Amino acid sequence: YHWKDKLLGKENKITMSKKSVNSKSNKVADVKVSAKDLLQDKASLEKQVKDLEKDIRRLKLEKDILQEAAKVIKKDQGINLSSLTNREKAIIINALRDRYILKYLLDILNMAKSSYCYQINSMNHDKYEGLRSYVKNVFNEAKGRYGYRRIHSVIKTSGIIVSEKVVRKIMKEEQLIANPVQNKKYNSYRGEISPEVANVIERNFHTDKPNTKWLTDITEFRIPAGKIYLSPIIDCFDGLPVSWTIGTTPDANLVNTMLDEAISILETNEKPIVHSDRGCHYRWPGWIERIEGNGLKRSMSRKGCSPDNSACEGFFGRLKNEMFYGYSWSDVSINQFIEVLDKYIIWYAEKRIKISLGGMSPLDYRRSLGLIV
Repeated sequence: YHWKDKLLGKENKITMSKKSVNSKSNKVADVKVSAKDLLQDKASLEKQVKDLEKDIRRLKLEKDILQEAAKVIKKDQGINLSSLTNREKAIIINALRDRYILKYLLDILNMAKSSYCYQINSMNHDKYEGLRSYVKNVFNEAKGRYGYRRIHSVIKTSGIIVSEKVVRKIMKEEQLIANPVQNKKYNSYRGEISPEVANVIERNFHTDKPNTKWLTDITEFRIPAGKIYLSPIIDCFDGLPVSWTIGTTPDANLVNTMLDEAISILETNEKPIVHSDRGCHYRWPGWIERIEGNGLKRSMSRKGCSPDNSACEGFFGRLKNEMFYGYSWSDVSINQFIEVLDKYIIWYAEKRIKISLGGMSPLDYRRSLGLIV
């Protein structure tokens, strides 16, 4: 105060009334209260911002999960996260682990961490590893001719117990696709050149003994090198090709040679019915003489009615689907093709399994019945 009085003089001393002092004190108090309110509002706003940011992160996470589900699990836009399987949830979590914390992913997908770990271990461990390799080997040995039912029959025969659905699933995952079905047929009909023969078989292709009902027909193979014709005799008992001839012309020698070979294996008391279509090959004198001379009985389909000889047509269909269609024959000569075709028919008789025969080939089936050694 002495310093102030000396500098300013006593006449400049300012006195303040109690009323003025109280007024200023009230203003300071108001300012303090206002500042406190502002701080509280700021804290409230900051909390709201954090909550909004948290909601935005959660919504973004849910959006990414839905997008990943559509991409990885192949679900449509109407996907419901609660309907996902644990395996699907684990796949989605793995795809998003580099962007989000595992805890948040598990929380949104409503999945326990133990379930996630179990699914990861199961995905990393292929419990069908050995079976997968076996299925591929069987498929490759059959050159893509077996579907999942025949492969399952091979596996079952080897003593391994597994569901058909598992085999089908493995084949789908490994993209093991059997040769597709295609239908093309050679027509040997040349008109009614001899008296009509009755249809004795009448589409009843079942028989309890071999060499009782035989079916025959001719089919054509067209490759860049030329045309090849196959003439087999099929036994209705088990589908065994009894005999067959392969040539480049569908003439009398093709069918007559085949019939001579088939007749040579017959026992004295075996006189099968020989069923064919109305092709000219089966109405020529040479064919008729061989049939009648050996006591066999002729049977013919109705004109233009392939179902009357459907069992033989089925053999041709399987043959062409398994060894002909879908393959390139551009660099194969006629002789080479004949060799391939002959090997296939031998394999068909000796090794190709049939579900109707209990997963055995025709020859194995006859051995199991003691018909051959």
